[in-house]
Amino acid sequence: MKTMIRIILPALLLCAGCGSDDDEYITVPVEKRDITSICTATGTINPVTTVSVGTQVSGRISALHADYNTPVKKGQLIAEIDPAAFTAQLGQARANLLAAQAALEQAEADRTDARRNLERMRRLQAESVVGQSELDTADTRHAVAEAQVGVARAQVVQAQAAFDLAETNLSYTRIYCPIDGIVIARRVDLGQTVAAAFQTPVLFVVAEDLTRMRINTSVDEADIGRVKVGQQVRFSVDAYPGDMFEARVLQIRNDPQITQNVVTYDVLIDVDNNDLKLKPGMTANVEIIIDRREGVVCVPDAALRFRPDDEPPYEGSAVWVPGRKAPRRIAVTTGISDYSYSELLDGELEPGQDVITGQQRKR
Repeated sequence: MKTMIRIILPALLLCAGCGSDDDEYITVPVEKRDITSICTATGTINPVTTVSVGTQVSGRISALHADYNTPVKKGQLIAEIDPAAFTAQLGQARANLLAAQAALEQAEADRTDARRNLERMRRLQAESVVGQSELDTADTRHAVAEAQVGVARAQVVQAQAAFDLAETNLSYTRIYCPIDGIVIARRVDLGQTVAAAFQTPVLFVVAEDLTRMRINTSVDEADIGRVKVGQQVRFSVDAYPGDMFEARVLQIRNDPQITQNVVTYDVLIDVDNNDLKLKPGMTANVEIIIDRREGVVCVPDAALRFRPDDEPPYEGSAVWVPGRKAPRRIAVTTGISDYSYSELLDGELEPGQDVITGQQRKR
């Protein structure tokens, strides 16, 4: 529906001495229209689930089996690190384990020999063939042999742990995808050396499903009370001028975000992306639909803001209409607003009646 804007000359509206002959008023008619109250915000489009695939060992990238936009399956081999050093470490750990096991066998044999000698000395001492000192020496040798067995067993456990670690590190040189999805980022190149000493290097970023997306946006504390889970959302992106996409409010987080004393709340918006037009990282210009009215009487917000220059401030909402001698104020009660028009709930106004939206000087 087109809105007519009328300019009414004060010579036709005002009597001599009423108002200024140098002023003219801009008017717009009250009209019935559909009106939608919205909350605007800006957000970023992201996949629902993304996984950063890294490596737990350092080394040179010897093979890459995935690239940007590669579909991948859970358990699929996607990269390899040169295993030479880890293979050597595993071999050394295996040798150390075998040596520790042999040392344990030797210690157990020594303990057996010491036990036999102790038993023999006990018999001989009972027959008064040897003295107490010889028996004490045999007893000490047996105790030492028993302790050596304990040490050898601990060394076997230690060597086994080192072997298991070397075996695990060797397995880490083959990197597998943890989920089904698509590679949206590759952070390494073939032949590049990665270091995992302080933090896990990221090799790939995998998105689970690009047909389902999320918009991460923030809503000001003044508006968050009007936002509800399940509300309809429409949004646009710069990549497709003129296109509007539909979505729904999924989650309103209670954790406040405070930046330079401005409080906002994170809102997650669920988006269908079956045609894959939306890309991760796109900026979304969001309109959360708070309420909607159809065929209601509306007044321009500009009329609600207008006040003649010579009128003092007043309380409440009001509009000004052309009068026979001077503009006349009419108190109104308004409902929802779309920032251009407001729903008229109460007031002596009818559709088609002119309301003043501006005042300007004649040229």
